[in-house]
Amino acid sequence: MSSTALRPFGWGDRWDALLAPGHQPARVVRHDGQLVIVATPELRALPVRTAAGDAVVGDWVGLDGDVVAEVLPRTSLLRRAAPDGSYQAITANVDTVLIVCGLDRPVRAGRLQRSVATAWDAGAQPLIVLTKVDLDSDAALEEALATAAEAVPGADVLVTSSTTESGLEELAAACRDRTVVLLGESGAGKSSLTNALLGDEVAAVGAVRESDQKGRHTTTSRELRLLPGGGVIIDTPGIRALALWVDADAIDATFPEIEELAASCRFNDCGHTNEPGCAVRDAVDPERLEGWRSLRREVAARERPEHEKRRDGKLGSRMIREALREKGRDD
Repeated sequence: MSSTALRPFGWGDRWDALLAPGHQPARVVRHDGQLVIVATPELRALPVRTAAGDAVVGDWVGLDGDVVAEVLPRTSLLRRAAPDGSYQAITANVDTVLIVCGLDRPVRAGRLQRSVATAWDAGAQPLIVLTKVDLDSDAALEEALATAAEAVPGADVLVTSSTTESGLEELAAACRDRTVVLLGESGAGKSSLTNALLGDEVAAVGAVRESDQKGRHTTTSRELRLLPGGGVIIDTPGIRALALWVDADAIDATFPEIEELAASCRFNDCGHTNEPGCAVRDAVDPERLEGWRSLRREVAARERPEHEKRRDGKLGSRMIREALREKGRDD
């Protein structure tokens, strides 16, 4: 097939350079049990487990007939810790993570920090999306905005309503020509946002319990869809507890002022607790500092060996340039 047909899904020169000769390009758009659905000229069901490794939604793959022969090196991988001590891949090759929070429930600083750290670790840009603005008071919105500003200073925040379409134009512009994934708990409004952006009722929307504002898992699998204005969107099942599988650098990116202040501490290994000459302890809000400590402890408990980081990491610019040169020699 002509790779031009896959350009709406994000295909470009980078992927063309990495694809093995003779393979047909495709993008994984959905998991269905032990099968994946891929975007080619036609949607095709293919085995998910192959000699090339597990493919996840968002992956670019090379097909040899009806078999996934290779998974192309990823630019990003959104993941969370699994109960068995490994990690669960959520989506691959994502540009922006839409962190969706419903205004019909409290917006929690800790969850925002976890989600932003997960986005940074993946190699994606976080964007906080406050939904259901039509259901709450101005005071609730102001409180949510203040929480976001304190939890992740400098993070981009959009306020939206799928019902009144408030903020949807700005959100569509942020998604244009990008791969975006929605991340948030059940009932936050992810499926409603997906439908609003797509202009069609493609994702199931469930009711939220009035007693605790919890939603049911109406989205049961991850699925990638084309946006009418350009780009693709991936809806995901709600995540109640986002267990971290990130590097310490992702935590530092979420708390940038702590890293900056730490350069002035007397000791290079200052823990910012009771060490003399600490430049952080008195300058950072105690709750925010405790949030940093908590995430750091969790990351330290799950520190991965370097060879695993390289295996699961992103493709650097040097490798891309080498692939392009190699492609040119083959042509």
